[in-house]
Amino acid sequence: MTFGPSMDKSNILGLVRDTAWNGFLELNRLAFSEALPRNSESRALAVAMRMIKKNYPHVGWVISFADGCQCGDGTIYRAAGFVLTGIKLNKSLLRLPDGSVTHKMTQVTGKNRAAHFAKTGGSWSGQGVPLDGYQMRYICFLNPAARARLVPKEIPYSEIERRGAGMYRGIVRGKQAMADPNRHSGAAAATATLQLEPTKARPPRRTVLSPSA
Repeated sequence: MTFGPSMDKSNILGLVRDTAWNGFLELNRLAFSEALPRNSESRALAVAMRMIKKNYPHVGWVISFADGCQCGDGTIYRAAGFVLTGIKLNKSLLRLPDGSVTHKMTQVTGKNRAAHFAKTGGSWSGQGVPLDGYQMRYICFLNPAARARLVPKEIPYSEIERRGAGMYRGIVRGKQAMADPNRHSGAAAATATLQLEPTKARPPRRTVLSPSA
């Protein structure tokens, strides 16, 4: 898990009124091996939230997004007590002509942004075909007072299924998501699902003690 500032920090900041510029974090990346025990993701999230709350008391909340186009609708966030604050049809994850998947923000703010704007005539629109699916927005409130300042309404988890936005391990509406497991471009690109191919659990590590131990 990696935590840091949001790519679109000025807009995200307004989700919770009166939040200081350094008053929140985004969970930018999360990846777990299938070899880990059951519920490892939600347990690790819970531990991480406690550590942030203890060591960084100025951080009132943590935001993260579930990729309902390639991975899942956020089961682990719900299990860890995150609040669902947004469900939107994907317009930002784009498939490029070479088959790779990128995020719109990579094009308009990345190292190739000059070439992008030259090609689009200065447009902030991403170039590519949007992936089919939804994006879910979750917030974990480390400071209970911050929850009372939430601007958008909290959304019941059941709304995900009602809107047909549910996905689990890359499977949506009975179909496997069209994610390329091998390629994605840039640090801001959506991470392709890690569950497309099952992995074999590693054998337990053996510890050999020396005679003097």
